[in-house]
Amino acid sequence: MSGLGGTYWRLWSAAGLSSLADGVLKVALPLVAVNYTRSPVLIAGLAFAFSLPWLLFALPAGALVDRLDRRRAMLTANVLRGGLLAGVLLLTVLGGGSIWALYVVALGAGSAETVYDTAAQSIVPQVVGRTRLARANGRMYAVEQTANEFAGPPLAGLLAAAGAGAAFGTPVALWAAAVATLLLARGSYRVPRDGRTTLRADIAEGLRFLWHHKILRTFTVMVGTFNFATGAAFAVLVLHAVGPGSAMGLSAPAFGLLMASIAAGSLAGSVLAEPVERRLGRVRALWVSWLAGGLTVGVLAVTADPYAVGVVFFAGGVGLLVSNVVMVSLRQRLTPDRLLGRLNSSHRLVAWGTKSLGALAGGAIAQAAGLHAVFVLMGVPALGVVAGLFGVTEDALAAAEREAVSR
Repeated sequence: MSGLGGTYWRLWSAAGLSSLADGVLKVALPLVAVNYTRSPVLIAGLAFAFSLPWLLFALPAGALVDRLDRRRAMLTANVLRGGLLAGVLLLTVLGGGSIWALYVVALGAGSAETVYDTAAQSIVPQVVGRTRLARANGRMYAVEQTANEFAGPPLAGLLAAAGAGAAFGTPVALWAAAVATLLLARGSYRVPRDGRTTLRADIAEGLRFLWHHKILRTFTVMVGTFNFATGAAFAVLVLHAVGPGSAMGLSAPAFGLLMASIAAGSLAGSVLAEPVERRLGRVRALWVSWLAGGLTVGVLAVTADPYAVGVVFFAGGVGLLVSNVVMVSLRQRLTPDRLLGRLNSSHRLVAWGTKSLGALAGGAIAQAAGLHAVFVLMGVPALGVVAGLFGVTEDALAAAEREAVSR
């Protein structure tokens, strides 16, 4: 199986099962919630509650992942979120369900996700080595994207129609299956540590390493800038696209198909990442993929034709996944194993935080200057972020990799 080894494929299977559980739960929560409230604020708040732990706990989660056996951290996270959801499911069956119980699930599952996802990304170099990371990460992104974006949401709709028991019982079963699969992945994945330190000192060490590493710092700033722009644009896209009075005039199902074009492109990108990197080289691959990703915002400023936008969204999805695979693989190569959890969590903190801030900015700009102004203003940083690559060359990457090996 692509020479990645049996342990990798067990982790890959667990990632697929866990991602499917995540995809089902994130959509099932608001669908079940409408049985308790019709408040838009409370319903929308569930999505915020699910993502809030990334802003609050990403850095501690990264430090914990660097202290613990990473496979066991993944096991524990799945056991905890599966157990929590099973408890709320039992409460619901007994007639004690409420919107606040769903908030507990969202916060608890989101907190466990910070540990699981950080550990899952950090364990890959330990399993496959540093020479096969592009292939390993591409395969991992493919199964996660398919399960979370394609299979999870429609399955959640069917399950929610059957009742809360099916909607919540299925993720519990999927997490249990992921736990069983992880138990088959033998081996120790704890990184050796020198002496005892505090969690705060560990977090500070990770942040210092990121700040002083020019290439990794550049990538993180680029991701933060890009996510701010896309967060702003996509937060108000539904107003631009849906309804007879909108610029695009789409129905709700058609809007779903439009957004699915990005997911479809991402799936294609996860498969194409390794051959694109091999053919173009890492730096050229990043240039092309970042430009394609930036066009997902820029196109909205110049046309409202849904077919043109859909084509660009698909190409942008390809670009986003190619850039993700290349950058994640580089981050795994350039970061010492003992710091990888902290680097991954720091990167995700920036990614989630800037996207949330961008969403707030998008709403404010749209309110003050109109929807088109959002796409024009945010198209500039979305496309201009590639300027960060001017200081990144193949020679610089090779030198950084040699330095990482010598540590």
